[in-house]
Amino acid sequence: MNLLTPLELGALRLRNRIVMAPMTRSRSDAAAMPNALMAEYYRQRAGAGLIVSEGIAPSANGLGYCRTPGIFTDAQVAGWRNVTDAVHAEGGCIVAQIMHVGRVASHHNKPAGSETVAPSAVAAKAQMYTDAAGMQDMEQPRALELTEIPAVIDEYREATRRALEAGFDGVELHCTSGYLPAQFLSTGSNQRTDAYGGSVENRARFALEALQAMAEIAGADRVGMRICPGNPFNDLADANPEETFDYLLGQAATLGLAYLHVIRMPRGPVDNLALAARHFAGRLIGNESFSLDEADAAVAAGELQAVSFGRPYIANPDLVARYEQKLALAKFDINTLYTPGPEGYTSYPPAG
Repeated sequence: MNLLTPLELGALRLRNRIVMAPMTRSRSDAAAMPNALMAEYYRQRAGAGLIVSEGIAPSANGLGYCRTPGIFTDAQVAGWRNVTDAVHAEGGCIVAQIMHVGRVASHHNKPAGSETVAPSAVAAKAQMYTDAAGMQDMEQPRALELTEIPAVIDEYREATRRALEAGFDGVELHCTSGYLPAQFLSTGSNQRTDAYGGSVENRARFALEALQAMAEIAGADRVGMRICPGNPFNDLADANPEETFDYLLGQAATLGLAYLHVIRMPRGPVDNLALAARHFAGRLIGNESFSLDEADAAVAAGELQAVSFGRPYIANPDLVARYEQKLALAKFDINTLYTPGPEGYTSYPPAG
């Protein structure tokens, strides 16, 4: 059972190699506040070698979905402290995934006075759910001025500082799923002609500067990044994702990051795991539809150092124990994935 062996990823000490993947669950309170229900949810799953939190907005502008949390106020930091204390009390390790959604937003889900911003004024051809008005088209964003971009990079820096203050063991840059860093990377959403657009070097600049800002605060050995080259989610499109990510990862590899978190796409345009291994061998967390046995084999072969699980962790808070004891996995209720309250969130019991 190779998944049950300990692992060091930079400064992160994992007691096993089963990682809880980041999952939006839409349970935060008004004002993007983490709450006691969330603390219990993460506590229940603290047997994971590492928990990667749900995406956390670094600013009000970074919010886009309903009932998702931020880390840009003192009250939010205090709320996250309750979460990390609960995880640490169970011997767990948890990092904060910093997620600025950019153009993937509806004003119905954003606080008054905030904006939807992106590299270019190109709306994502997709919809999202809002509590106030049901399904809504994503709105056309305002293109960031060149002089504004350093302040957005500072949001990642400040979010990292606040994450450490809240007790997180590290931070992860969300660099896929059509969110802001991926919008800068991709030719379809980035139509800029300045230092942040055009060439792959320019399009990668935003993500690399965000990583550098996060590393300045946490130390690079407490910073990870999540990627999925070729992922079309949220209307993302890039003319040459392999070239884009080959450059990005080549540059990011020089920073000494703790790990690279890679979503595989077996039928995608890029072999994501092979691409990642060229630059981050020895620091890879794999993700997407791995069975526990398949994950164990990948770790045994040295192809991955750990594997993250999303859907299995919804209904199996004791996933590590179930694997160790060879118990069957429970199935989750798809109807309660994003609904408010404890049902389908903290209501799944451990085995036995």
